Amino acid sequence: MMLQNFIAALDAWGVTDVLLPFVLVFVIVYATLHKTKILGEGKKNFNVIVALVMGLAVVIPHIVGRYPFNFDPVDVINRALPQVSIILVAIIMLLLIIGVFGNEIDIGGTALSGWIVILAIIAVVLIFGAALGWFILPIWLGFLLNPELQALIIMILIFGIIIWFITKEPKEEKEEKEHGKFLKNYFGSIIRPKK
Repeated sequence: MMLQNFIAALDAWGVTDVLLPFVLVFVIVYATLHKTKILGEGKKNFNVIVALVMGLAVVIPHIVGRYPFNFDPVDVINRALPQVSIILVAIIMLLLIIGVFGNEIDIGGTALSGWIVILAIIAVVLIFGAALGWFILPIWLGFLLNPELQALIIMILIFGIIIWFITKEPKEEKEEKEHGKFLKNYFGSIIRPKK
């Protein structure tokens, strides 16, 4: 409870209403000015001053209540940031799944990377949808909600993937496809006439 009380005290001191929006606006404006060099090369002091003014111009009217109802940018930022962070976490999870399972997977001469990407997207949507309560399993699939069964299924899948990677034989040179042979023979005879 000590940490929760500390966070509540930070909120009461105005961290979420003043400090965080100010820092966010300041960093975004400063980074944009620094990267684009609108004020000139090596004008760090000007960039800091403009970013400081922009950050204060967003936060001060919020503190004194000058923004019209529902048009307060600080409230908009505080409402939007959690959703943005959820999207970023979902994208990072998607990239992790693709990176772990989709890199150079080749079964039967066909790359499965595209299928892995589709399955990763479906998995991320299902995970976040289940966390938000979008999906309700039918009663006959209710046993899948058991955490012990989920852990067992994941262990079996990982064990199967490890066994598959260990026991697979190195792939041999792929034979050219029929249309590739035809094009090579046809254009090869045009470019290099037979002697």
